[in-house]
Amino acid sequence: MISAFYASILAGLMIWLSFQVIKQRRSAKVAYADGGVSALQVARSAHGNAVDYIPITLILLILVEYNGASSWMIHAIGILFFVGRIIHARAILAENLKGRVQGMKLTFLSMVLLMVLNMMYLPYSQLW
Repeated sequence: MISAFYASILAGLMIWLSFQVIKQRRSAKVAYADGGVSALQVARSAHGNAVDYIPITLILLILVEYNGASSWMIHAIGILFFVGRIIHARAILAENLKGRVQGMKLTFLSMVLLMVLNMMYLPYSQLW
């Protein structure tokens, strides 16, 4: 299952972002929330954004694979999404608005492509 590969590397990205939050918590000695610490707010924002977009996109990727899309399509969208998430996460941590916008464009493009492909590959005869 190709989507398992992308789920695994994206889980790695989420772990890395979690470590960025932990690093900031330890540095600022903040146990809960963000303590008003800007660097911790930024790290939590980067992690939270990944948590918002990765699960639904992985679900869409798994479904389009299950419904029979070509492996090259799954890889192309998986790579596109992963690159978008990396660009976005690094840009948030660097407080780089241009990178954030680029990362979100790739993220949204991936999601829209998956929405369209899922509608195309949906086994309509089995819906009723």
